[in-house]
Amino acid sequence: MQGTLYIVSSPSGGGKTSLVNALLAVTSHLRLSISHTTRSPRSGEKHGDNYFFVHKEQFESMQQQQHFLESANVFGHLYGTSRVWVEEELTKGIDVLLEIDWQGARQIKQNFPTAISIYILPPSLTALEQRLRARGQDDESVIERRMRQATTEISHCDEYDYIIVNESFDQAAAELQAIIAAERLKSKRQLHVHGTLLQDLLV
Repeated sequence: MQGTLYIVSSPSGGGKTSLVNALLAVTSHLRLSISHTTRSPRSGEKHGDNYFFVHKEQFESMQQQQHFLESANVFGHLYGTSRVWVEEELTKGIDVLLEIDWQGARQIKQNFPTAISIYILPPSLTALEQRLRARGQDDESVIERRMRQATTEISHCDEYDYIIVNESFDQAAAELQAIIAAERLKSKRQLHVHGTLLQDLLV
């Protein structure tokens, strides 16, 4: 059976990466797609683990060759999702998660209308700003720009299938896990996985 494609988005600082990492730690059947980006690595990030870091010219060449399922310009940097890798994983029956913004999510939904999309909201703009400052990755001008952009990004949350408010991390993580579990328990998938059991029960 074809794997399920999941999309997780949030404004910068909304906590999606931490929530996705917590989900992956307890979900063996789910793989995270690693995006290509033109931005520089942050402290602790590694090529091939967090992102594929490429030069702008290489990224644009890949765009022209239709290498990406989706691509977007986010705060002046380009991001893209590998078409071949995602399609191969889904064909194997493996669930794939994309950690992308609303622009990419909209493109993915056009190509994969059955994709399950989840938006992570902060409990307030004040909390969002505090989290951006606490992670210590950006200078003041970048934080101000991210906060200005946050409202625009959040305005697209109604395009998603699910919305999680990340006020309590543990609660938000449990809700994210519940969505994945519920999707796997849908009758179509269960009947495929447990077809032999059903035949035995109906004898």
